[in-house]
Amino acid sequence: MADQDADFRAEQAEERPDEALAIAQPRDPEQASRALAAVQELLRRHDLALDVAARQRPAEAGEHAEVPEAPQERQLLDDLRARLDELHPADVAFVLEALPFEQRMIVWDLVKAERDGEILLEVSESVRESLIRSMDREELVDAVETLDADEIAELAPDLPTDVVEEVRRGLSQEEREQLRASMSFPEGSVGELMDFEAITVQRGYTLDMVLRELRGLEELPDHTDQVYVVDERGELVGALPLDRLLINQPEVLVEDVMRRDLLTLQPLEDASEAAHAFERYDLVSAPVVDPRNRVIGRVTVAEVLDLIREEGESEVLAKAGLREEEDLFAGVWASAKNRWLWLALNLCTAFFASRVISAFDGTIERVVALATLMPIVAGIAGNSGNQTMTLIIRSLALGQVTTANARRLLLKELAIAALNGLVWGGVAGLVAWLLYRETPYGVLLGLTMTMAMVLNLLVGALIALAVPMVLERFGRDPAIGSSVLLTFSTDSMGFLIFLGLATLLFR
Repeated sequence: MADQDADFRAEQAEERPDEALAIAQPRDPEQASRALAAVQELLRRHDLALDVAARQRPAEAGEHAEVPEAPQERQLLDDLRARLDELHPADVAFVLEALPFEQRMIVWDLVKAERDGEILLEVSESVRESLIRSMDREELVDAVETLDADEIAELAPDLPTDVVEEVRRGLSQEEREQLRASMSFPEGSVGELMDFEAITVQRGYTLDMVLRELRGLEELPDHTDQVYVVDERGELVGALPLDRLLINQPEVLVEDVMRRDLLTLQPLEDASEAAHAFERYDLVSAPVVDPRNRVIGRVTVAEVLDLIREEGESEVLAKAGLREEEDLFAGVWASAKNRWLWLALNLCTAFFASRVISAFDGTIERVVALATLMPIVAGIAGNSGNQTMTLIIRSLALGQVTTANARRLLLKELAIAALNGLVWGGVAGLVAWLLYRETPYGVLLGLTMTMAMVLNLLVGALIALAVPMVLERFGRDPAIGSSVLLTFSTDSMGFLIFLGLATLLFR
């Protein structure tokens, strides 16, 4: 580990000319993983130092006597604090999410207070709740006061009401209006993603005047790739990309070089639709306008990437039947309760499937091979249905499935299921015949397998299409419990079809 530490420090010295740059810029995609490994090693050494100190405590001091902090322990905490100071807030958030609660609190206490707000924005909601519970009122106020109005609005639902109110009182009138506006937009809207750092200039300006205005700012807002051009009434008429600002002569008028084909967003539009627009048109930022076409803010690629990541994580959890994001190291009771709903549904569906099987006890007693083959019918249909369901959920998220093409998509997926059922059902039927060809029912068993797989794959395709589209129609997340419902359908129907066909053919 000493070599790893030396390499890490060498990278720091080489890649970080000053402390501010190190905090502002993450270095590479593996940075967070390397940081986590380094922090875990320092925490391991710290725990070892505590254990050694406890062993050296005099017996007469008593089991609960406070152990003085040893120089080695202090040095390890100082090293850990220095390591955390070098990390980007997103990397610190990654580290916090990957640590058990006790170690998470040690690390959180070592983070500089002025960085608390940035890190709270980066961590997952469940971990954020645990960090907020560990902070007193003054610490929370100090942390939140360092943030912009749109960032405060993002944290507000997780903060105590009195903390939000105290922070609000400390804002300027303009910032209060921005905070009120941010908190008024519905969840999942463009307004929720929007920040208020849009730079506007008059179309009658020269490029030299624009440059002078930009130089008058303390700093450019993050992801500024263009400034927005407005007319005398303040209405948006175009955008001036920074590359055009820099390569043209200073005396050129803004309206002569600005872009007029500009994508604009409305604050009440769906945020997912805006994210698709960013992906489709390779945008870095886009203005948000009010009904009078006046610029009220902007959305940047940073917020869009966060939204896409959150939606992806939410979809994975929803498909497994988890209701909300779960802290990796949350308490056993809380984690167990988070999984109860769909486990209860699974239990009910398992009993239903068992009742389906019990209805054909006589058939299974006569042909015992059916018991060994029927899981194959259910399993193949479940896998095939999952492939269809994943494709449909993705297409629904991208807005590619509409009422105009839904029927054609249904017919296509049913055709694919029928073809796969004939091909792989035929293979399964052939294998079943080979395994049981010495028995009187070998041929019938192979035929039953083929027919059952074709029918169950058709059922799987139908369910895989119907569940997401019905949920979408009723305004619910198409991924919610979809895998659970699909498994129930393919298992129960697979057993019913397979054993029902066997009952008819083996008379």
